[in-house]
Amino acid sequence: MRASDPTSERTIAESRLRSLTGPDRAPFLAGVPESFQALRASTASLDPGRPGLRVLLALGAAAVLVAGFLLWRSQPVPEPLPAPTPLSSPAPATTPTTQVTVHVAGKVRDPGVYPLPTGSRVQDAITAAGGIRRGASLDTLNLARRLIDGEQILVGAPAATAAAPAGAPEATVLDLNAATLDQFEQLPGVGEVLAARIVDFRTTHGGFTSVDQLREVSGIGTRRFEEIKPKVRV
Repeated sequence: MRASDPTSERTIAESRLRSLTGPDRAPFLAGVPESFQALRASTASLDPGRPGLRVLLALGAAAVLVAGFLLWRSQPVPEPLPAPTPLSSPAPATTPTTQVTVHVAGKVRDPGVYPLPTGSRVQDAITAAGGIRRGASLDTLNLARRLIDGEQILVGAPAATAAAPAGAPEATVLDLNAATLDQFEQLPGVGEVLAARIVDFRTTHGGFTSVDQLREVSGIGTRRFEEIKPKVRV
């Protein structure tokens, strides 16, 4: 005879036990140990059933969603980069004056102060003043000379070398407070630049009070002053 398989017998017994209900189970359980019965009872209490299983699945899904949300919130948020600091614009370069202002006086039709483009000539200033009057002479002016800002152009003035009585102190001399740029340029060693400095000094100081003040003009040294001194007066 084949020996009986204990495992098979136990499986058959459990199957019969599940099929029995109520009073029919009592005789069958009479021979079952109490410890086994308690184990079966505790196992049966853990079975959630189909409704309980749905609740567990819903809770699990909710837990997954909450964990994902918390994980997303915990990610570091990149801070925006600071706006680039604009480079300071260089200060605009100071442009030199684009015009000169001169006073045209004497024998012209419309004497007055006229602004003219830088680089203009004496002829341009006379033209701006309406031209010379009839009979006026331009022999004492250098019409091709460039204008200097702030200068006065005296049209028709008598020449500085006009004849004078012999031995008179005024002969062949210039009045430092009345001479024009062109007249100053006729002095020994005085050119256009130095003549403009003499006029600027006269304007700044309100005129010359003595011939010796020529020493204070930049560019007039002792030797040049001695050459100019006999030909000027105040």
